[in-house]
Amino acid sequence: MTFRIDAAVAARGFEVSLGLGDGETIAVLGPNGAGKSTLLAVVAGLLRPDTGRAEVDGRILFDLPSASRNGTAGWTAPHRRGTALLAQEPLLFPHLSALENVAFGPRSAGVPKRAARETALRWLAEVDAEDLASRRPGELSGGQAQRVAVARALAAGPDVLLLDEPMAALDIHAAPLLRRLLKRVLAGRRAIIVTHDVLDAYMLADRVIVMEDGRITEEGPTREVLRRPRSSFAAGLAGLNLVTGSVTATGIRSAEGLEFAGRHDVPLIPGQAGVAAFPPSAVSVFLGEAHGSPRNSFPVTITDLESHGDQIRIRAGELSADVTPAASGDLGLVPGLGVYFVVKAAAVSIYPA
Repeated sequence: MTFRIDAAVAARGFEVSLGLGDGETIAVLGPNGAGKSTLLAVVAGLLRPDTGRAEVDGRILFDLPSASRNGTAGWTAPHRRGTALLAQEPLLFPHLSALENVAFGPRSAGVPKRAARETALRWLAEVDAEDLASRRPGELSGGQAQRVAVARALAAGPDVLLLDEPMAALDIHAAPLLRRLLKRVLAGRRAIIVTHDVLDAYMLADRVIVMEDGRITEEGPTREVLRRPRSSFAAGLAGLNLVTGSVTATGIRSAEGLEFAGRHDVPLIPGQAGVAAFPPSAVSVFLGEAHGSPRNSFPVTITDLESHGDQIRIRAGELSADVTPAASGDLGLVPGLGVYFVVKAAAVSIYPA
């Protein structure tokens, strides 16, 4: 690994260890409060962890706790770290033109004015914003400003690029354009992107990590994590129901005592922790218990109904089923009604937790 961080922030319940390979982009997913922004702040030097160490290409970003009385030993200042942070908002200097904003990083590093402007023009062209060079931020649309912000971050020549939900503040037209732009400029570059959008992970990341409660709960190749999630959050992103429990001879048994039969493609050991995953589209809804082999049938109480494309999504706590509007009306489905969710064993994937 060319970048490595191990850090703990006790007040935030944060404790993370991860590495980033040369030219690798990782996506960080997780619910609000999971510690995603804390991770970026620690890497960027905006938040000092209680303990830990981070280095990039052999250079120490921090090594704490420090024995130094002045507290500076083992701590590299943010502007000397070789990191660049792209936030949800562009945060461009309002009194500078787009060109001057992009040239700011090289100029701050001591690059002569002419060379810094040449670098800025090159990066503005790279993000398809060369024609915006003379405009000030107040004259730019949200998508244009964010493209200039990308150019400014890259013009600084960061060893690690940090992106904190860069598409979050953009409209539905600007976001896809920026996503395609990032796919191009992130190729071969070390980057960490925090996002809530699974499409960002699929398009931009080589690897994904899932954070919950300040810890990494899952990590691996993007498609593998989303194909076989092991946390409720990742399952939600992947559009799957997830039931955790203990492996039995035929499937798994949940903590509530529900039995799930299913298929598995790796050997399972009875008693080990296991996961059953299945799509809402595979779930049928009955007013009474359904029998038949091989099917899983279990009682639930409807908590919510919502439109989901041309279907109605029936939520029962953390589980859900998709039915047609006609079926929902025929069954008289409403929140608070007790029903049975039924899913064929062939539609349930079971694997180790």
